Amino acid sequence: MWVVVGLGNPGRKYSKTRHNIGFMVIEEIARRHGIDFQEEGTYRRGRGFIEGEEVLLVEPFLYMNRSGSVVKDVVNEFRIPLERLLVIHDDIDMKTGKLRIKRKGSSGGHKGVESIIQSIGSREFTRIKIGIGREEGIAPEEYVLTKFKKDEIPFIKDTIKRASDAVTSILLRGLDKAMEKFNKEIVETRRDS
Repeated sequence: MWVVVGLGNPGRKYSKTRHNIGFMVIEEIARRHGIDFQEEGTYRRGRGFIEGEEVLLVEPFLYMNRSGSVVKDVVNEFRIPLERLLVIHDDIDMKTGKLRIKRKGSSGGHKGVESIIQSIGSREFTRIKIGIGREEGIAPEEYVLTKFKKDEIPFIKDTIKRASDAVTSILLRGLDKAMEKFNKEIVETRRDS
């Protein structure tokens, strides 16, 4: 079984914000594959199959900076090897809509990823990073809680679909082939004015 974790913040207030792109991808995967969710106290999970591969979709509900304890509990409960842990999250240092699969490594300053690294005691898990861009004059901690602009929504929807495709590719074809395909794709986004 694979555990696929989308990072975000719980509650309607945050539901469509940039920081919640991980949740958006998880919900797209669930919709595509007919996976239903159930509440498990500190997280929401859906168990099902993606083309024969068993998956557990997870949305931690302890807010971004404390996501790690949920991931640790799930990995321990289901005895998941870290090579079968996949985390989807936003990246403020990447252009809005860009997608990148990363094999392992540091958190890159992302508090949710850092929480996972600290909780499980390892950097050895795969991530799908989705660019949310930056905006001058807005502090990063405020910017990540803003909603996507109207002109960004069409390609963000496309990015969510591509991220869902990337998850399927990792599960069925392996990490190397998925990275070869999705890390080379060029994303056409809005022109900066």
